[in-house]
Amino acid sequence: MKKRKDAADKQKVVFRTVPVPSDYLDTLNTAHGIREAQKSKRQASAPIWALGRTRVWQIVKRIMIEAGIPDAPHRSPKGLRHGFGINASVNGVPLNMLQKWMGHTQLTTTAIYADAVGKEEQDIAARMWGEERCI
Repeated sequence: MKKRKDAADKQKVVFRTVPVPSDYLDTLNTAHGIREAQKSKRQASAPIWALGRTRVWQIVKRIMIEAGIPDAPHRSPKGLRHGFGINASVNGVPLNMLQKWMGHTQLTTTAIYADAVGKEEQDIAARMWGEERCI
């Protein structure tokens, strides 16, 4: 969810959606009952969980600690988000689609992810994951 001002300078709420494979949804449904939660919301674009930014940040941070990710700036929801952006770009997701998924208003913001390729990308990934080398 992102809060933005529209042309009339009124605040509006924008939900970002990212398509995921059906088996991921099956796993989420098994663990959290998301399909039933979506039906009860009566809106396909309604959020599944009523959690604020701070709580989600705490949950993601705790999971990353439990996963053994070294303490560094990338061990955060923002680091995870940037890793997603780089991974999507490297795997050929068109920038306009990635722009939509990431909720960027300007394509130039999204284009930053397209600049991380080859050796540079491997170095960034290695630093992000606390490894000497990533392939």
